[in-house]
Amino acid sequence: MAFKDADEVRRYIGGVFQAGFDDPEIGPKMAATGIVVKFEFTEPDTDLVIDMGKQEIGEGAGMATPAATMRMTADVGSAYWQGKVNLPLAMARGKIKVDGNVASLLKLAPLGKKLFPKYIAALEADGRQDLVVA
Repeated sequence: MAFKDADEVRRYIGGVFQAGFDDPEIGPKMAATGIVVKFEFTEPDTDLVIDMGKQEIGEGAGMATPAATMRMTADVGSAYWQGKVNLPLAMARGKIKVDGNVASLLKLAPLGKKLFPKYIAALEADGRQDLVVA
């Protein structure tokens, strides 16, 4: 199964970043990176900009210029947040395309791993087991 629409992508994938910002251990580390990342998802088409320094999540209008842009299907993004996608391997295989500061993105990966259980819990809490990767 896939996301129904762009609002669902923003709700769940954007929500995992909000969960990180709200976490007393992870939030300050995310903010300290100061990185602005843009995600361009397809299936469904959704833009999501995350400003780590300001701890803002939006679609990009009026936000800081991203240091890096990541392009992938929403399903790949969802699988990543469940710990099912190896970022360097997915980049090498073209499943995730990155423009900009790749090194900054790789610095975020260890912080993201701590959010995998929160992402899966959010899907399950809303009865979206169909989005959980086995």
